[in-house]
Amino acid sequence: MTDLITTPNIKGADDFYADLLALHDGHSKEESDAINARLILLLANHIGDRKVLEQAMKAAKG
Repeated sequence: MTDLITTPNIKGADDFYADLLALHDGHSKEESDAINARLILLLANHIGDRKVLEQAMKAAKG
């Protein structure tokens, strides 16, 4: 089992964040919510490890 990485781990994190914000430019709240949902499902599928996904959901919930 792999543990969820919660420390900074994205090369060019500021650029990624800017790209993420740009992804939502010009979209309504509903459209942005749908984009986020699709992105979450794509990344969850890529990760594929249910234990890691469960850790991520728990961390996101707070």
